[in-house]
Amino acid sequence: MTSGAAAEISGGDGGGGGNKIRIGVCVMEKKAFSAPMAQILERLEAFGEFEIVIFGDDMILHEPVESWPLCDCLIAFYSSGYPLEKAEAYAALRKPFLVNELEPQHLLHDRRKVYECLEMFGIPVPRYALVNREFPFQEVDYFMEEDDFVEVHGERFWKPFVEKPIDGDDHSIMIYYPSSAGGGMKELFRKVGNRSSEFHPDVRRVRREGSYIYEEFMPTGGTDVKVYTVGSEYAHAEARKSPVVDGVVMRNTDGKEVRYPVLLTPTEKQMSREVCMAFRQMVCGFDLLRCGGRSYVCDVNGWSFVKNSHKYYDDAACVLRKIFLDAKAPHLSSTIPPTLPWKINEPVQASEGLTRQGSGVIGNFGQSEELRCVIAVIRHGDRTPKQKVKLRVTEEKLLDLMLKYNGGRPRAETKLKTAVQLQDLLDATRLLVPRSRPDPGSDSEAEDIEHAEKLRQVRAVLEEGGHFSGIYRKVQLKPLKWVRVPKSNGEGEERPVEALMVLKYGGVLTHAGRKQAEELGRYFRNNMYPGEGTGLLRLHSTYRHDLKIYSSDEGRVQMSAAAFAKGLLDLEGQLTPILVSLVSKDSSMLDGLENASTEIEEAKARLNEIITSEAQSMDNNDPEFPWMVDGAGLPPAASELLPKLAELTKKITDQVRSLAIDEDEKFAETSSYDVVPPYDQAKALGKTNIDVDRIAAGLPCGSEGFLLMFARWRKLEKDFYNERKGRYDITQIPDIYDSCKYDLLHNAHLNLKGLDELFKVAQLLADGVIPNEYGINPRQRLKIGSKIARRLLGKILIDLRNTREEALNVAELKSNHDQHTTCTRKDTHHQTKVHTRNEDARRTSTSDKSVDLEDDEDKETEYRLDPKYANVKTPERHVRTRLYFTSESHIHSLMNVLRYCNLDESLQGEDSLVCHSALERLFRTKELDYMSYVVLRMFENTEVALENPKRFRIELTFSRGADLSPLENNDNEAGWLNEHTLPIMGPERLQEVGSCLTFEHMERMVHPFAMPAEDFPPPTTPFGFSGYFSKSAVLERLVNLWPFHKQHNGHGK
Repeated sequence: MTSGAAAEISGGDGGGGGNKIRIGVCVMEKKAFSAPMAQILERLEAFGEFEIVIFGDDMILHEPVESWPLCDCLIAFYSSGYPLEKAEAYAALRKPFLVNELEPQHLLHDRRKVYECLEMFGIPVPRYALVNREFPFQEVDYFMEEDDFVEVHGERFWKPFVEKPIDGDDHSIMIYYPSSAGGGMKELFRKVGNRSSEFHPDVRRVRREGSYIYEEFMPTGGTDVKVYTVGSEYAHAEARKSPVVDGVVMRNTDGKEVRYPVLLTPTEKQMSREVCMAFRQMVCGFDLLRCGGRSYVCDVNGWSFVKNSHKYYDDAACVLRKIFLDAKAPHLSSTIPPTLPWKINEPVQASEGLTRQGSGVIGNFGQSEELRCVIAVIRHGDRTPKQKVKLRVTEEKLLDLMLKYNGGRPRAETKLKTAVQLQDLLDATRLLVPRSRPDPGSDSEAEDIEHAEKLRQVRAVLEEGGHFSGIYRKVQLKPLKWVRVPKSNGEGEERPVEALMVLKYGGVLTHAGRKQAEELGRYFRNNMYPGEGTGLLRLHSTYRHDLKIYSSDEGRVQMSAAAFAKGLLDLEGQLTPILVSLVSKDSSMLDGLENASTEIEEAKARLNEIITSEAQSMDNNDPEFPWMVDGAGLPPAASELLPKLAELTKKITDQVRSLAIDEDEKFAETSSYDVVPPYDQAKALGKTNIDVDRIAAGLPCGSEGFLLMFARWRKLEKDFYNERKGRYDITQIPDIYDSCKYDLLHNAHLNLKGLDELFKVAQLLADGVIPNEYGINPRQRLKIGSKIARRLLGKILIDLRNTREEALNVAELKSNHDQHTTCTRKDTHHQTKVHTRNEDARRTSTSDKSVDLEDDEDKETEYRLDPKYANVKTPERHVRTRLYFTSESHIHSLMNVLRYCNLDESLQGEDSLVCHSALERLFRTKELDYMSYVVLRMFENTEVALENPKRFRIELTFSRGADLSPLENNDNEAGWLNEHTLPIMGPERLQEVGSCLTFEHMERMVHPFAMPAEDFPPPTTPFGFSGYFSKSAVLERLVNLWPFHKQHNGHGK
């Protein structure tokens, strides 16, 4: 990188630099040497194709333009003190390629002209009016002010409204509030320290010393969206806390303003492109307001870079490189190298080996095939064991608490989830727990001792982690008994005297679960999308990838989705902003077993009968189809393993009991029952690394203490084997296995004797029990699976059908478009006419109604992938990705429908969607562990006729997830076991290599078990958006998206 004063000047168009393209940076030094500019210029230089020349303030301000350095491409933009007219003279003299054209930059200093330009290009702006004054305090007859509104040219703006100076460099913006809300004015200004606004309660009258824009105040939910474009096909968006809220700037621990990742809707992406076109600024920042299902541009800033985002610096450098090469060296390839030059010497991330390759290694597809859709159904990551405590309570304090939060209704159930509610419960419980345990020889009733122990457990759960997180803990209080209490007026009222308290806790995503999900996201980014080397490395903000992420309502599932999105999209920062911004909850599709509860209970009863009667069925025992037997997969003589399991479980419980007693005695001596500290987000979300200090102190991993660990094992011991009745409950086997595996992985340092032996016995039984709980034979599994996954299967078919229809329509339009272009190629004005016609078509198609169930795009998260970065060979198409995060039940159910759908009476004689070798593999796959997944990818063969069913092929793969024993002790696994993290198995094929499963065939096989499309709620297209969402308009934009940046900015071409 050189400075202009010292740069060698040579003749020719570009001015030297050998064969390198010379890029001139003609901006004020404060901007040229800012961190974002320096980061991007360094990356451009690392490609080896460019020479960077920084002009410098002295050159720009004091030297004539004739002596300025020669360059091929020019970066020039206005900032305070910058001589814009002088830069225009240089551009006219030397004619370099301009990244941002100079003449339109004058518009950006006048908010009136900015709004006029936006309106000229049909870009939505807030409702506004102008008050122009030729001198301060000039009275204008078209302006009137009353207590709660102003009126301009007869148009009334009720408070709250916004007042902006027409000078774009004046950032003193006012918001005036109505008298009904107390009146007053809030002044917004550029950040000063930690403040960005200030409230003035006594200011009621608007300013009159200048010219102002008055516009409608738009409630945006307290966030502003900032959009940063780099070229016409790339936009990075992020949200920040709006200064309107309280004026306090939210900063992270490093002192930087907190920014949330944002996914732009298709409408907003179109607006981003049009802002670039309207102001002829390739690198441009602007502000979006989202209100009432619509988006509006309220400010355009010109040249702007994102701060503190290395992924954005990478992207901006790659996009600018292509822009420069297209302008000055179109014969050179602008394909991004597999490894970016500035990352060659970077160390590989430690978790990159966490995901294994499998038999279904992705990427072998025909040369004429293109990826159109990726659908993945994914189980959550590693979690703590799920727990439940039930106790009958008669204490007055607890009954009063129930009445407090159920509105005083004596027979109404109460749910406690908020921090305030749980704190109230904790305060009451602390007062009720006895200070000491009774002596072994005391006369205390066994029931009283049991009750006190459960209260201790409730207290310990509520105190766990030092914070309340309603996403992981909830309490139900259900009245059981009532009495009528007489009142002084002679009437009586009901009052509860006994209630059932149910406390559910646990199931928290662990540090290992977060690491697994994030790593699997990275694996998908680099392997699920065919491309050159980096696959979807540059996915996160480009226009041609249509992504939506759904999650069930469970906290561990939501956080797994957020962590996966962080890895997939190469995001930075905490999971909460990612979860809020990118993940949509859909409990009706991804939660619950209610629809199949009866069948599941029948399966469990039959399973219990098979195991305990020692009469495992061998009917129809075909060695070629061993999975067709009732109870297939159970170990031989399973009943003989039950006493061993009970004995070993008791052995572990006894060891943990002694640790819990020691802990409780220490607690009783030191506890002052202080109030629980405020909610700690980092603890609630789970860390990515183990807590070394707790491990070193001999404490359990995570926030679980010995008392809760003992309660966990004690409950398993009691629930599994009833000594009085001599009866085993096999439904507890999965929970024993779950707890055992968790402690082997996370608490191996406690050296519990017999834990490894217990794990082996529990695993043998669980491998048979768990799959059979979802159906004792394939036909029952199909019935149960279709009930649980019915809505999910329907949505998957909708996703695939929409992808096919869009691809076919784009292919037809593209064919017509190409023919029309060929016929009129000699017309020099053709491209302009086509563009104008398409713009008119978009703006006049507002009456068209879309029938696409995916059209409610404004409420769903989406990214578009630029094919230049993913080797998608047809640029006017885009790839659709749908990610569904759920629990074990839905993964089993989906897999059972896919492999057994041919057993339905309506499909007699059909082969399974899953090949025989994969059926055998699935039979041997006993567990679909954490982060297990099923992937459906749709490919389009562009050389096959549109009407040929083989044009669209479906590929099915699955992964067993983190299905590895924590007892594994080879060198390859040692590193991950030390981090309490099991690797994720790679994808395996469900079809024979070279087979072709057409979409039509799959739809016919799955349709009987899927919710019909007409049963889904209709989309709610926002008013005023129908033109953008109508099928014709979407397709027109897709066809014409690619050529856009080549049609403007002719300098140097």
